[in-house]
Amino acid sequence: MKLITFAVPSYNSQDYMRHCIDTLLTGGDEVEIVIVNDGSKDDTGAIADEYAAKYPDIVVPVHQVNGGHGSGVNAGMDRAKGLYYKVVDSDDWLDTDALKTVLGTIRAHVQAGEGADLYICNFVYEHVSDGTSYVSHYRKKMPVGRFFGWDEVKSFTKWEMLLMHSLIYRTEALRASGIRLPEHTFYVDNLFSYQPLPCMKKLYYVDVDLYRYFIGRSDQSVNVDNMTKRYEQQIRVMRLMTDAYTYDYIRSQKKGLRKYMFHALGAIMMNTIFFTAGGKDNRETRKEKLDELWRHIKERDKKLYKKLRYRSLPAIISWMPFGIRGAVSAAGYKFLCKFVKLGQ
Repeated sequence: MKLITFAVPSYNSQDYMRHCIDTLLTGGDEVEIVIVNDGSKDDTGAIADEYAAKYPDIVVPVHQVNGGHGSGVNAGMDRAKGLYYKVVDSDDWLDTDALKTVLGTIRAHVQAGEGADLYICNFVYEHVSDGTSYVSHYRKKMPVGRFFGWDEVKSFTKWEMLLMHSLIYRTEALRASGIRLPEHTFYVDNLFSYQPLPCMKKLYYVDVDLYRYFIGRSDQSVNVDNMTKRYEQQIRVMRLMTDAYTYDYIRSQKKGLRKYMFHALGAIMMNTIFFTAGGKDNRETRKEKLDELWRHIKERDKKLYKKLRYRSLPAIISWMPFGIRGAVSAAGYKFLCKFVKLGQ
């Protein structure tokens, strides 16, 4: 039985994908590795085929026309045979000792006839430029080492989030959520880390530093300059997030999940404001695009609009003139970047 399917969306990844794949291979026959060559123009596809030839029972190569990160995640999900599904970007990697612990935990649960819908682990920002790191963990937010439900999850504060890097979804539950990520769009991990959550009833937190998130390349999507240039893609993702569930639906969920979903929407809306108002070009166009997003939310769900606009993180700056809003949100984001060296 394949316990976990790892999807590895890859685009022009020849220089670093081997490290990623080699760490996943330490999972042995209990893992499946779907390498999605997303229309690469270098040797990414050839490397995927090389691994598939060497590990035919573990590695599955997928070659497709370029569709972006979301398309790669979708392709992996469509082909996944593992009981659980996790996305590992080709420039990131997993800690091999932590992976053994996670697999051992899942294996024991499966053998006992039980298992979580969602396993949660820590992730680490690895700053390759200076060799430092920052660990994101959830020890104060949820029980460690036992099954629990959303009613035991404590409130997340400020920018604390459940990110794609920390999540291992039960494949069946993930598909049941109906999640499909848009193509040719960055920042789809925000949607992937939000929409499936109501389908995840039984949770388990494995307190190990599993995912190693590479920080340092100038072409990364989290680079500040790239973020402000791609503001329309963040707006697209934010719109999909607010379209996923109504205010009344979220209110009907258990307290822990309800509070987290509202928190996630507020935090990502703050990011969206930064992406949009923080750019120095096309100011009028940017303002209109952001206003269009607010109008869409208001027309679709007035309760959700009021919650996001006046009773969540965006309320802090929503009353400010557009230019000042951009300066304030940019300053806040740069502080966050300095704290974890994000985008550096």
